[in-house]
Amino acid sequence: MKNKVSFIPQEGEAQPSRCPDNSAFKQQKLPAWKPQLTIATVLSSFFLIGAFCLSVGVCLILSTNSVREIQIDYSDKCSDCSKLRENSSNWNKECHCSVNFTLEEDISGDVFMYYGLQNFYQNHRRYVISRSDAQLLGRNVNIQKSYCAPFTTYQNGTPMAPCGAIANSMFNDTIDLFYNHNSSAIQVPLLKTGNSWWTDKNVKFRNPKSYNLSSAFAGTARPPYWQKPAYLLDEEDERNSGYVNDDFIVWMRVSAFATFCNLYRRVRRVRQFADGLPAGNYTCRISYNFPVTKFKGRKQVILSTVVWSGGRNPFLGIAYVVSGAAAILTGFVITAIHLKLRKKKTYFQK
Repeated sequence: MKNKVSFIPQEGEAQPSRCPDNSAFKQQKLPAWKPQLTIATVLSSFFLIGAFCLSVGVCLILSTNSVREIQIDYSDKCSDCSKLRENSSNWNKECHCSVNFTLEEDISGDVFMYYGLQNFYQNHRRYVISRSDAQLLGRNVNIQKSYCAPFTTYQNGTPMAPCGAIANSMFNDTIDLFYNHNSSAIQVPLLKTGNSWWTDKNVKFRNPKSYNLSSAFAGTARPPYWQKPAYLLDEEDERNSGYVNDDFIVWMRVSAFATFCNLYRRVRRVRQFADGLPAGNYTCRISYNFPVTKFKGRKQVILSTVVWSGGRNPFLGIAYVVSGAAAILTGFVITAIHLKLRKKKTYFQK
């Protein structure tokens, strides 16, 4: 057994000091400032914060109210297609329906088309993590080790591209908008690119590298609920197909609430629509593919403009107004208590 070395100092030897260095920082001698809270500074802080929040909230609410928005619910009007989609064996059968609506006034400026879903919960933990970010970056990975299960491979071992529950449940209704003018239906030109976040399109999503897109996805198969493989998501533009398809990228950014809307298209401002959507009669022609009856959901087409604060969402403005009102109310309560105590001369002596 080895002898233990003793570091006990002998008599007469100086013991090492454990005191911190004699510096301003370690001795806590640096100059400091401690705020002196007086009744004047406290009250002025509450009233200033309240006035700021109230003014911002009012501006946000007025800005939100200036947004032009129209919602077209087509859940009931496309009930025949909905019944057809209840049976999953009819996935390859096409079903179309139309919904007419009227714009009483022009919608000027940039017009955005959204699809809205109700009672569709994307915030379930298993659903949120059911994806492979490495696969979506175009890497050759073993998706069996990812969180995509049970949407990883088919029984014959063919991997799904893309894998996971989020991709498998992608919204796939096709919506076309027509302007009924002088007994003729004019198709409204819609932009299907530029609708996703720049960071998603250029950083988080990449197609596998190959000399063409179909060979890049060779050896893989579409998810079970998809009607066509990933490399055919946009047959007209290969740069908008595969994992970099805008509709797919928008869907992969899941919502925190059961009722939400995602950007689908933007109106291209040309010809009759250079200034936006003119007043008149319109028709939405829908290729119905996305079933919602099993989870008691509903679907909408939303046409909306945007302002500097975003779309039609009054929550932030209301939150600012409530916060500002609470701060001002607190200031008045503190003022009342101060005046009451001052009259009774009950201040404590320091």
